[in-house]
Amino acid sequence: MKKRYWLSYDLGVGGDYAHLYQWLDDRKAVPCGNNVAYFTYEYQPGGNPDTLLKEELEQKIALKPGNILYVIRQKGDEEKTVGTYIYGKRQAAPWTGYGSVATEEDDE
Repeated sequence: MKKRYWLSYDLGVGGDYAHLYQWLDDRKAVPCGNNVAYFTYEYQPGGNPDTLLKEELEQKIALKPGNILYVIRQKGDEEKTVGTYIYGKRQAAPWTGYGSVATEEDDE
């Protein structure tokens, strides 16, 4: 069976990009902008592709604190798209504070 994924990754300076790129190349992944790749993941029927993907990436790539692997996929057979961190967690947005939205105090 096959499932389609988009992988967003940030391994930081000195991250294990060589093994990640090898893994992506083996799956004929397509680049989709900076640090985003689209690929098809094959798995055995009855297995959970999300769990298998996470375990495989954790085995192939030397991950360390601060690294981020985030996948976006179609939820089951539904048209709903979902995303989840398979390694790391959400960090503060670099654009926080740059917005031009006025507060109520600014309008007075």
